[in-house]
Amino acid sequence: MDFLVKTFEELTTLELYDLLQLRSDVFVVEQDCVFLDLDGKDQQAIHVLGKKNDKIVAYTRLFQSGDYYKESSIGRVVVKQEERKYGYGHDLMDFSIQTIKKLYNTSLIKIGAQKYLKKFYESHGFIQIGDEYLEDGIIHIYMIKK
Repeated sequence: MDFLVKTFEELTTLELYDLLQLRSDVFVVEQDCVFLDLDGKDQQAIHVLGKKNDKIVAYTRLFQSGDYYKESSIGRVVVKQEERKYGYGHDLMDFSIQTIKKLYNTSLIKIGAQKYLKKFYESHGFIQIGDEYLEDGIIHIYMIKK
């Protein structure tokens, strides 16, 4: 898989369509969750596109400190369902963490993670902070990486 890092303005219309379709396929259809994915924050995010055979199969959006949380942040972590067996989620997180270090000169990252993925994020150095909370019908936890 090849990773690309783009601002909102650098995304092509096809890339924007593909990443929104991937997010919708997983977060709305697969997880059966009705929520407002188009939250007005994509314009200030840095977008990490994981492409395989020129198709987006993995994605995150990154924020610098203060744009989402007080700390830098990784969000909308998603891998196409049929591609997960290849470990692309780990590659995506490793790349996203390194991109935050490179772009924002920090290793302090906060995420709002779906609770069932706690061990996955722990394997990347995140630890839970605070209590569980319900977001869009799914139990989440805040996690931080220093």
